[in-house]
Amino acid sequence: MSGMRRGLSGSTLKMIAIVTMLVDHIGATVVLRLLMTKAQPEWMITLYQIMRDIGRIAFPIFCFLLIEGFWHTHDRRRYALRLCAFALISEIPFDLAFSGTWLEFSYQNVFFTLLIGLLTIWAMHRVRQRLEGNPLLRTAINIPIAIVGMALAWALRTDYDAKGVLCIVALYLFCDRRWQQLLAGCLAFVWFEPPAVFAFLPIALYNGQRGWKLKYLFYLFYPVHLLVLYLVCAGMGMAGIAVV
Repeated sequence: MSGMRRGLSGSTLKMIAIVTMLVDHIGATVVLRLLMTKAQPEWMITLYQIMRDIGRIAFPIFCFLLIEGFWHTHDRRRYALRLCAFALISEIPFDLAFSGTWLEFSYQNVFFTLLIGLLTIWAMHRVRQRLEGNPLLRTAINIPIAIVGMALAWALRTDYDAKGVLCIVALYLFCDRRWQQLLAGCLAFVWFEPPAVFAFLPIALYNGQRGWKLKYLFYLFYPVHLLVLYLVCAGMGMAGIAVV
């Protein structure tokens, strides 16, 4: 215990993000379909909105952990390939859960957003390394890189699309200045998802430690829980209703 620091470890942040994401997805799949099939009491509409607001906490935490992973991974190429693999693995469960079909290309899962965000900040980091002594030229090159990453997410219609990549870039740019990073993150999210700023309360308590070894928990949980939610909806006779 003497080696532990006060605050929240990376694994604790990951668990917070997973739980809030699960609440959000239950609301977005099961509860929303109930609301769409027939008239429901007012409290269920309120419950749905509360669940979706709780879910806004998840994505900023995943973005923050992506930045931490970028700095601490031993192999960024393998990190990117892992995100790519699970983006592909998760697409069918994602489409089943939200569209009720095996493949639906109008909306892609969040792993694609995280992958594009990772590749964007990786490219920006390479420019930063090569042009450390020339901040003006570095900025002039990194702005188009960020725009390309955002445009790619928008064109592919990934979850959070260009806004998600912009938030990842904002957290990366201030990663060595904690309070500025927290402020940048809040400003990046508040204009389109105000409840998301509450994610920066647990992020502010991050103690820099890894915590439990839960490396693959999110990777596996994401497609599995989406498949389970689809099966729940199918059991209730609502799987064919698209909610995206």
